[in-house]
Amino acid sequence: MVVVGPERVLFAKNSDRDPNEAQLLDWQPRRTHPSGTRLRCTWIEIDQAERTHAVLLSRPFWMWGAEIGANEHGLVVGNEAVFTREPSAEVGLTGMDLLRLTLERATTAEAGVETLTTLLERHGQGGGCGHEHREFTYHNSFLLADGGRAYVVETAGRRWAVEEVRSGARSISNCLTIPGFARRHSDHIRTHFSRGRVRRAITQTGAARAHGPGDLMALVRDHGTGGPTPRYSPINGAMTGPCMHAGGLAAASQTTASWVAELRPGRATHWVTATAAPCTAIFKPVRVDEPLDLGPAPVDRFDARCLWWRHEVFHRRVMTDPARNVATFAAERDEIEARWLADPPEPAAAFAEADRLLERWTGALEGDARDTRPPWVRRYWRVRDRRGGLAAADIETVAALG
Repeated sequence: MVVVGPERVLFAKNSDRDPNEAQLLDWQPRRTHPSGTRLRCTWIEIDQAERTHAVLLSRPFWMWGAEIGANEHGLVVGNEAVFTREPSAEVGLTGMDLLRLTLERATTAEAGVETLTTLLERHGQGGGCGHEHREFTYHNSFLLADGGRAYVVETAGRRWAVEEVRSGARSISNCLTIPGFARRHSDHIRTHFSRGRVRRAITQTGAARAHGPGDLMALVRDHGTGGPTPRYSPINGAMTGPCMHAGGLAAASQTTASWVAELRPGRATHWVTATAAPCTAIFKPVRVDEPLDLGPAPVDRFDARCLWWRHEVFHRRVMTDPARNVATFAAERDEIEARWLADPPEPAAAFAEADRLLERWTGALEGDARDTRPPWVRRYWRVRDRRGGLAAADIETVAALG
């Protein structure tokens, strides 16, 4: 979502992926490339640009492309899966590839639209996009923003439509939203089961009321229920709120990363969780030009050295009984974020403080075996815990690491 005002643009996005599909922060410096250099993206090779900008990416561990990102010029881009009647190509650029390429090659939101649509027309979009089910494919919509402008780009195969956001709030989700283009290309059945229109109604209304980054942080934590407990469906889990929690038998997505930005001409401020589940996480400041040492890059197996997986121990415990467990840390989290928003700390110091809090909060939940979720949700997560190597012995080592 974006909120375009006369002096700034607010931006926020949740990345919803498979539960064990760890997402990492990836800092890439500006580079120059010899003429004729080829670039390997997730599935295909294309010509490399002569110069690429410095970028900070929130990237699923196995992809070249990214779900969310910003560059050194203050351009921010987020994408969403959309379901259309156009056939999916076996190979091509993924939506995440298009997002990263746009950040590396464009300096403004307006230029980003030109870069993105040119690449789409030339190379097409395609290839598997899922982690658990690699054959899962979709097309993409994008939200591009800088300190003065924002644009929505929606696609169906190599076709596209663009809408400038001149003022006020605009959100996208897993559905086409540009009139005419949506009517011609939307796959109404897949769109219905994605619950994209339900989530978009929540984010559009909430963004219209937002006055600052803190309001958008609260909005991406919204479960669509008015409280800390998601509402689970046997079909698609808790996909009706912006903060998604997996557990459906037919469709299951989990919010695996979150990003909020305040964009002004010549200055951009970015806040990220660098973890799944914003309802259990702290937003921390980051800078495009200041890489942080966050340990080894996470993959899809538990590793206590990785922030993403240390947080998963906490997140998965909290969600067994969120009505009770969220109350043990939410007030302290909100107070810290309010303090940081008023006076942002250095990113390294913020991550260090957040890590100490995560350790303490995780320890406070030790020994609690109660699980209030529906039986099918409990079964779903037992399977993901087993696949992710989250055995009880491994989980208990986290509190000892401090």
